[in-house]
Amino acid sequence: MIIDQNGNTAIITQEKASIVELVKKIQALYPKFKHNNIVVSLSVLAKISTSDIVEFLELSNTHRASKQSFVIVSDKVNLDETPDEIVVVPTIQEAYDIIEMEDMERDLGF
Repeated sequence: MIIDQNGNTAIITQEKASIVELVKKIQALYPKFKHNNIVVSLSVLAKISTSDIVEFLELSNTHRASKQSFVIVSDKVNLDETPDEIVVVPTIQEAYDIIEMEDMERDLGF
């Protein structure tokens, strides 16, 4: 797990461990990220299933409830099969675009 900080956004990149292990690590380190937007990049993993994405659902719901963005980046999952409650995009740039849009929505009171 590689963690980069870019302004108020934490970018977590997964390279080796399983999705379940990654979710557990993020939950353990969550107090460090709870005031930042979080981008989880799974782009380097060979296979990702919809059930892998669902592993992040509780973490995503918790983070979004605290008025922060939580975005998963992967181009290897069928976006039509992912739950609507979790944001999955194919590129890092799209993750930044989502965060920017959500920041504007929060500023406008949505």
